[in-house]
Parts: sequence; C-alpha cells; structure tokens
Amino acid sequence: MSDLRYPIGKFTYEGPTTEDQKQLQLREIEQTPANLRAAVKGLSDEQLDTPYRPDGWTVRQVTHHVPDSHLNAYIRFKLALTEEEPTIKPYAEDRWAKLADTESTPVAVSLALLESLHERWIRLLRSLKPDDWKRTFRHPELGLMPLEKNLALYAWHGRHHVAHITGLRERNGW
Repeated sequence: MSDLRYPIGKFTYEGPTTEDQKQLQLREIEQTPANLRAAVKGLSDEQLDTPYRPDGWTVRQVTHHVPDSHLNAYIRFKLALTEEEPTIKPYAEDRWAKLADTESTPVAVSLALLESLHERWIRLLRSLKPDDWKRTFRHPELGLMPLEKNLALYAWHGRHHVAHITGLRERNGW
C-alpha cells in the first residue's frame, strides 16, 4: 500500500531549475485552482468532512489549507523580491486547520480565494527575470530558500493536496 500522506511522493528539489522545468511549474501553479475545484466538485458535506486518510485532515480542511498555504507563499515571494534575505514567519498549519473558519466556511469561499490569489500570483511569477529567481528568504526551520526552489515546492504542493482528495474519491468510489 502506498503512503496516503504523500500520494505523489515527498517533495524533492534537484536544482537549479531549467527553464523548461520552471515553465511546467508555473503552469502547475496556474492550474491548481481549477484542479482543486474539480477535485471537490459534487461532494456532499459528509464527503467533505471525511478524512483523506486515517488520522488525516478532512477534505474540507485540505481545501481551506491550500489557499492558507499559498497566501503565505505569495507573501514570501513578495518579501524576497522587495527585501534582502528577509526572515519569514512560519505558521502552525495544523492549528490553522482546526480554527472555526475552516469548519464553518463553505469550500466555495476558499476556492474563490485561491482563484483570485493565483491570478495575482501567476502574474507576479511570470514577470520575474532570471536573477529574481535567485533571490532568497530565510525560513527559521528550513534555512535559506531561493525563489526557484519555492516555486518547485508550491507546484508540488498543489498537486500533492489535489491528489489527497482525488485519491480518496477513487478509493471510495465517489
């Protein structure tokens, strides 16, 4: 049995990123909102409240987590582009997933937020020059993070969470 936590495998970065890889990652980030919307389309509240794996988040929590995480990534990109090696603040994603707005907000709100966010984010990303991709921020736990590595991480992140949902749907025949 495969590891349900990592349905597409754990994130790896071989860097530096080639131009072809970067273009693929940009397309993946651009497609994440539509892919997430398609993954949850037609699910009932009961299905949205089903964990994607034992002891895992529910589909609803995953759906709200993606824009939470991508908002943080967007801000990190902007900080790295406007400051010299800023130190970013991590967030407790497990605690965010348990806040009241995650339970009470319809997933459509987070899907719309993700679409709007990605519209802005992809415009920013496509505007970057080759030297911009080398800019960095400092993550207190992960160390120095070049933007090209962060791009690869978030291209993976969107696919990773969509696969959590589509894998559950497939396993449950939804």
